[in-house]
Amino acid sequence: MSRSTIKSIPIFALIWWGTLGAQQQADSAQVARTVPADAYGLRVGADLSRLLITALNEDYQGFEVVGDFRLTEKLYLAAELGNESRRVNELLDNEGSVNIQSLYDITSRGSYLKAGVDYNTYENWYGMNNQIIVGARAAFSTFSTDLDSYSYFNSNRYWNPEGFVPGTDAPEEFGGLNAAWIEVLLGVKAELFANIYMGASVRLGMLVSRTEADRMPHLWIPGFNRVTEGSSFGVGFNYTISYFLPLYRKARQRRTPGEQ
Repeated sequence: MSRSTIKSIPIFALIWWGTLGAQQQADSAQVARTVPADAYGLRVGADLSRLLITALNEDYQGFEVVGDFRLTEKLYLAAELGNESRRVNELLDNEGSVNIQSLYDITSRGSYLKAGVDYNTYENWYGMNNQIIVGARAAFSTFSTDLDSYSYFNSNRYWNPEGFVPGTDAPEEFGGLNAAWIEVLLGVKAELFANIYMGASVRLGMLVSRTEADRMPHLWIPGFNRVTEGSSFGVGFNYTISYFLPLYRKARQRRTPGEQ
């Protein structure tokens, strides 16, 4: 082996080492670029169902603002803020809608706040952010009830065969009412266009506390819905459209094989 060949070996070794290091850096940069990263931020919107019912039902007015903030890959902070007014008129009628009688006519109006968490059970592909959610809320409502009219119900119709004994037609307001309840929910959210989401959920609520007027029990609570005598449970739903405002991105947590 010639002396010049021996001298050239360290030079080729340095070149190979430098090339290998550059390739490793390039590979690392490529891996960093291809690691899945999800967008995190705030999503806000409105409940379309309440707006639609307001337009179609003259006895109801309401709106609800919804929002959530992504905490982790699966967990979201979520809240709803709304205002509702509902007239409830209980009618009794005989067969063929003859001799219709009104037992009471009330209007409840007020505001409510719900706050809690949503957990996404759906496994998205990279670039998707759809949700099948289970969640829970703590809710609180403040409201008032106007008693517009009522009648005394009496099963003995001897003295009043054509109707019930009227109570009063003078409106009376019962204010300073409130109620608190917890909700569990099941819902979906799907991205229709870039950052535009449609969602829907069904909710089961259970009253945990309430203040009532002496002469006026709760019949309808804003945010909770109809109150049934002898039961603390209520059912509700919403149908939403919302916009997602991305604030930052975060790499997905790596999972071991077989981990869900």
